[in-house]
Amino acid sequence: MTKAIAPKRLGFFSRVLDQADAATRYRLVAEQIVHAEKLGFDSAWVAQHHFDGEEGGLPSPLIFLAELAARTSRIRLGTGVITLPMESAVRVAEDTAVLDILSSNRLEIGFGTGGTPSSFLPFGLESSARAAVYAKSLATVRDAWAGRPLTGGSRLYPTAPHLLDRVWQATFSVGGGERAGRDGDGLMLSRTQPRAADAPDTPLWELQNPIIDAYLQNLPQGRAPRILGSRSLFVADDRKQALHFAELGLRRSVERFIASGHKVASTKTEDLIRAFDVHVGTPEDVIASLKADTALERVTDLVFQVHSVDPPHDYILRSLELIAGDVAPALGWISETKTQERRFATV
Repeated sequence: MTKAIAPKRLGFFSRVLDQADAATRYRLVAEQIVHAEKLGFDSAWVAQHHFDGEEGGLPSPLIFLAELAARTSRIRLGTGVITLPMESAVRVAEDTAVLDILSSNRLEIGFGTGGTPSSFLPFGLESSARAAVYAKSLATVRDAWAGRPLTGGSRLYPTAPHLLDRVWQATFSVGGGERAGRDGDGLMLSRTQPRAADAPDTPLWELQNPIIDAYLQNLPQGRAPRILGSRSLFVADDRKQALHFAELGLRRSVERFIASGHKVASTKTEDLIRAFDVHVGTPEDVIASLKADTALERVTDLVFQVHSVDPPHDYILRSLELIAGDVAPALGWISETKTQERRFATV
């Protein structure tokens, strides 16, 4: 196995799922990201989901990040991910180029092929064609950013060649890891992913370490790896309190699974925590469970989200404080403030 890469950056991820109406969801997640910046988090990421507000509450991540760009000054702002086959590639290139200027060059762009098959139909696409459309659209975005002529000879304004170094590709597969590596992009690993029917208890890291291997093996020589490992994490001051909110949130997820025709082997809280790959409890509890995850040892970006627990807003804010204060430092993250303090101490 390739040598481990020490975690360096800390991120907060949201699918914008607070138990509220859309306007309140957007306000609360914005407050969470502002809070994360104050705590020293290096990045904040939001997902894009179309139509199903129970799966994700944000169809227009670039508009939302433009608002966050005006309310923050340091934290990097990322899409995790834009479902590129459903978008106009040229418009994505234009919007990201403008947003990067407005955010003072803090934009990170994660792309993915998309998920729910039915979501493609309103865009005039079949889910089966998404891989080919994704490849073509990503090539168009790259050409536009670089200032190369597009169909008809027009060129993007403003150009953004620097964004070519800030692309991240999300994948569940070894083949996707190979592609991200060959392209020299960042690799985005999910908080959970499907298991084989005959191996439902396979640890997440056993699925993701081969993806990391493939990525690193295909990365061009001299290209620094960028590996984002997203994990579901809810930290509280009290373990009983943490388990209470985990039970409430995970049971909501199970109800949606059952309603959509899926089978659930067990509805016991401890089994759901394991099935949904959730790390929950006090700082000591989650540090211990995260340290068992060998894939996290190799990532460059530790990114935490509260899904599928989704506790109330105030508990999310406290969880962020405990992550920055206790959990992430135990995993090797050093805040920018601490780094500066060390530099001054050596002068």
